[in-house]
Amino acid sequence: MRKFLLTFFVIITILLLAYQLKSKPIRHFVNAITKTVNNIDKDSLTIATRVNVPKGYKRVEYPKGSFQEYLRHYKLKPFGSKIINYDDSEYYWQQGHIGILDIPVPKNGLQQCADALIRIRSEYLWDNNRKAEIGFNFTSGHYCSWTKYANGYRPKIKGNKVSFSKTATANHTKDNFYKYLNLIYMYSGTLSLYNELDHITTIKNLKLGDMLIKGGTPGHIVMLGDEAVNDKGEKIFLLFQGNTPAQTVHLVKNLEDSKLSPWYDLKLNEVIPVSNYTFYNSEFARFK
Repeated sequence: MRKFLLTFFVIITILLLAYQLKSKPIRHFVNAITKTVNNIDKDSLTIATRVNVPKGYKRVEYPKGSFQEYLRHYKLKPFGSKIINYDDSEYYWQQGHIGILDIPVPKNGLQQCADALIRIRSEYLWDNNRKAEIGFNFTSGHYCSWTKYANGYRPKIKGNKVSFSKTATANHTKDNFYKYLNLIYMYSGTLSLYNELDHITTIKNLKLGDMLIKGGTPGHIVMLGDEAVNDKGEKIFLLFQGNTPAQTVHLVKNLEDSKLSPWYDLKLNEVIPVSNYTFYNSEFARFK
């Protein structure tokens, strides 16, 4: 009976408030009060505008044109978009995300968790005329640059031995760039990134664009997609990830803290559940 009376009281209150706002139908009023729930603005189409900062926090400022600003303003698909696998099937679990990044997923199934972040970093360098910086280590430790690939050099791989020779004509087009990335996807991954990248040794140095990483085969990796700070200097972060099987890159919820979600209070050497994966001893790395 108490539950019934409480429900009745809530309905009456909403109706009275809607009547006072005569200019809007009740359904518009209800939409207005539920539009932003748990820091989410459902109508917005970038990371920075989709997710509001909690009270007492502000976004950390970064220079225009920086990788951090590039990530923060990354375009999202409309709210409610589903995680789709490379073969156009729906991923079996749709409860862990609040946004889908507007990144195509190749039908070859190669663009998995580490690959998606490699792509985002590479496209940023490409778009900012820093193509000479595009390059990654294979799991074997051999470095493969876009510049060398564009000039026609291809790897010959035999076990852990890799050699490069010029076997193709020079091709600096965007189409060839994505062929290069497919090669990187095949021979690089979380383990190679773990061994190649700089590691963050103190949580104070953690920033937007860094990655929470578990190097291995299999391992996992997610990227810090936004950053906010309070007056005490305490930082919180948004996270996004690709996954295995290859699928749409998605901005995740914080399933452990519904009040803070989708923001995370990250720590070193801690257990951090992210969507349907758990990092048991958190480590962080940064692209060079």
